[in-house]
Amino acid sequence: MANDYDVIIIGSGFGGSVTACRLAERGLRRILVLERGREWQVEDYPWRKSNRWLYDPEAPEVASGWVDLRFFDDLIVAQGAGVGGGSLIYANVSVKPKAEHFARGWPREITYAALDSYLDAVGEMLGVQVLPDNQLTERFKIMREGAEKIGASQRFSKLPLAVTFSDSWNYQLADRFDEKHSVTWTNPQGQQQGTCVHRGYCDVGCPVKAKNTLDLNYLARARSKGVTVKPLHLVRLIEPLERGYRVRFDEIEPDHAHSCTPGSATADRVILAAGSLGSTELLLRCRDQYRTLPRLSPYLGLGWSSNGDFLTPAFYPHREPAVSPSHGPTITSVIDFLDNKEGEQFFIEDGGVPDLLKAYLDSHLPKWGGSRMARTFFKSLREAALEHDVLEHMMPWFAQGIDAADGKLYLGRRLCAPWRRVLKLNWDVKRSEAIIEAIIAMHKKLTAATNGEKVWLPPTWTLFKNLVTPHPLGGCNMGETAASGVVNHAGEVFNYPGLYVADGAIIPEAVGLNPSRTIAALAERIAALMQ
Repeated sequence: MANDYDVIIIGSGFGGSVTACRLAERGLRRILVLERGREWQVEDYPWRKSNRWLYDPEAPEVASGWVDLRFFDDLIVAQGAGVGGGSLIYANVSVKPKAEHFARGWPREITYAALDSYLDAVGEMLGVQVLPDNQLTERFKIMREGAEKIGASQRFSKLPLAVTFSDSWNYQLADRFDEKHSVTWTNPQGQQQGTCVHRGYCDVGCPVKAKNTLDLNYLARARSKGVTVKPLHLVRLIEPLERGYRVRFDEIEPDHAHSCTPGSATADRVILAAGSLGSTELLLRCRDQYRTLPRLSPYLGLGWSSNGDFLTPAFYPHREPAVSPSHGPTITSVIDFLDNKEGEQFFIEDGGVPDLLKAYLDSHLPKWGGSRMARTFFKSLREAALEHDVLEHMMPWFAQGIDAADGKLYLGRRLCAPWRRVLKLNWDVKRSEAIIEAIIAMHKKLTAATNGEKVWLPPTWTLFKNLVTPHPLGGCNMGETAASGVVNHAGEVFNYPGLYVADGAIIPEAVGLNPSRTIAALAERIAALMQ
């Protein structure tokens, strides 16, 4: 009998949305995308409904929120949860990788030249732009000033962002952060969006839809061509059939009975695109717990990387205008040290932090009704909340770097519940400590050069050498054979024809910069090569 679908795709982030779109464009009509998170609308963003922040993969029927935080022994990983995957919480940066970083650790077929056209296709689909000259933030100006003062002007540049800007907006406008200044437009996929008014909510849900998240482009086009997307479907198991695979999942019902209903579907091919942790954990469970895929590579779980992410807050109490990190796109520029042949390689960026108190007040303060005095009072309070920034003197220096990429994901047992197997990470900071210290040293150097007064290092690092990353990579690494990787250069799992991985899990080395465009380009190539 025929399978239910030609392709089932697990996850709707930069791997899942891209492959769904491109396979649909090739004429496949029976494509199903299973997404564990919600379909988010502007009115449902977590800063509007504060009980929807966290996603709990062990109890999604109770907590199916915006972000999934995984706490390992030495590292915290932040992941998006919803239709659009990581594009919901990432900082808009869509930058091309460096050609030299494909020289080692990758299958010989994967080179910059092999990916170049796909990288361009991603940029076009996401409508990447740079920050207009009439909208430069104070953080951007500090970055530029710092690069000049340390003799690194040639390393400084604007970053390509998946954000739509309008030249009509600028910081001289009255009520400049008011949504009324956002210009409404319809994108090529027929989705209505707005232009950026520097609200600073990039990571928590853009209220004017200036951020070009995947649900507005790749996935919108896929849906227009017949792709079925099912939110709140958490995949538990993949099992091979005589032809194809069966995918078993739980349908989450958070707003009804707080329960999960089991279900399944079959397909000729299955693409895992649940992210570095999600795809790796699912395959580990299929190999080591359920034993439905026993011939998976022994390399599964190895070669995991935090991509060298680090944040160093610095303070500028006397700078005018104030830094105001809660205004403007989260990241706008870079000082690029990835070509450093004699030392550590890293990518310094300006950072932004959403003011959640401001977001809450803006969302919850009454806008209409009541007496004239009440309306005037709440209007003044709202305007004050939008203009004032409680962190106005802080400069969050961001960075990524080339770490050791030597972590190991595996299924372990909890002391308090040894009968349950959970995803664990064996990651030793020692081989990656040098890159983090080099990043900190550069952050301090730039702070001093721009008259910042102090740098605050989080005790999670100074005392415990623990890190936080939103850019997990690896676990289902590309390789030449099953002895050196989990998937081949085309994303197909060794020993399991028709089973693919197309997300950050397949990247075998740290890329040292924001990886979304690299992941999407690899997914473009995987879709193009699928037979």
